[in-house]
Amino acid sequence: MSRTLEVTSTGGARLHVEVHGAEDAPPVVLSHGWTCSTAFWAAQIEELARDHRVIAYDQRGHGRSPYSPACSTDALADDLEAVLAATLARGERALVVGHSMGGMTIMAAASRPRFQEHAAAALLCSTGSGRLTAEARVVPLRAGRARTWLTGHILGSSLPLGPVTPMAKKILKYATMGPGSAPHMVDACARIVHACPRAARYAWGAVLAGLDLDHGVGRLTLPTAVLHGTADRLTPPVHARALVAALPNCAGLTELTGVGHMTPVEAPEAVTGRIRELVTTYVTGSIPVRLEEGA
Repeated sequence: MSRTLEVTSTGGARLHVEVHGAEDAPPVVLSHGWTCSTAFWAAQIEELARDHRVIAYDQRGHGRSPYSPACSTDALADDLEAVLAATLARGERALVVGHSMGGMTIMAAASRPRFQEHAAAALLCSTGSGRLTAEARVVPLRAGRARTWLTGHILGSSLPLGPVTPMAKKILKYATMGPGSAPHMVDACARIVHACPRAARYAWGAVLAGLDLDHGVGRLTLPTAVLHGTADRLTPPVHARALVAALPNCAGLTELTGVGHMTPVEAPEAVTGRIRELVTTYVTGSIPVRLEEGA
């Protein structure tokens, strides 16, 4: 069973939201990364919707959510709160999963009332809280000013990506995926990324270049698990280690050997399995939070 709805966030931003699975099933909320869309979670939606209620949405300017010039970490948090309020009953708790910019969305929303009301636990996939251009390894140079400058200009380019050609897929695989990624996975990721509107890619790229969400990590007091690929060039393992060290309530680290940045596509069984474990531990096995009338 699936349905779609349009949710209005701050500034009138309209968000495309999908709900898959039975209404009485344990909820999982999926927040995708930069230049992606709900299509990025296809494997997780197909598998989890059998016995979960899977809520996925397009970040503003991505997929079927129209572009909004108000791009900021606050907007990311606003949008997640709007989706939670529209899809979950009062006091209902879910596992919230974020990949890359979706993980940053969780960090940005850490102290928000709606997030604290509805999030039983979180899973941060292939993400970081800051220093993204300084730590990225998409440019094969030693760490330093030159690499940081080149990385910023490549990731922040406003040039069109053009059609999905064999060369485009080769470049995308090098930058974002592990060396053993299957051709159909590379093709799927390339089509999703190339479908992202240029204006949204550029605007959100600028936000990520200046990202500083260390304070948000410290406010994630709910159980929060971390998952990353050891071959990730965009958010290398140094970010995962920093998150584990900084999280007040870390629920474990999952390392996927040889996997790149696109973990939900590259290792769908591992990511889906970790989601199931966290739902069992913190959603279906947790004590429901009850709000007093009038609170």
